[in-house]
Amino acid sequence: MRVKGSTPTRNRRKKTLKLAKGYFGSKHLLYRTANEQVMRSLRYSYIGRKQTKRNMRKLWIARINAAARINGLSYSRMMHGLKLAGVTVNRKMLSEIAIHDEKGFADLAETAKKALNA
Repeated sequence: MRVKGSTPTRNRRKKTLKLAKGYFGSKHLLYRTANEQVMRSLRYSYIGRKQTKRNMRKLWIARINAAARINGLSYSRMMHGLKLAGVTVNRKMLSEIAIHDEKGFADLAETAKKALNA
């Protein structure tokens, strides 16, 4: 007697079709096209999680640069000055300070200028 394995196969296909819910045309109806699209979509979502991190860092740097130029420094000179001064604040927090606490950011810029001149 041969084993047909219909229940696991059906469950696997149902799982894929459930993931394909909302796709256009046959991509949510037919198993083969749905499976191709689901695999592609999962690959895109993995890549997208990496790109989100990259884009957020670019945004933080742009914000820090804008605020640093208001205080008479470029982004690179500000970061170098903060490193020389021993200030360890990450870019995310620096951008938040630049948005919400302009006086605090100006103080950090002064600290960076003093460290660069010393």
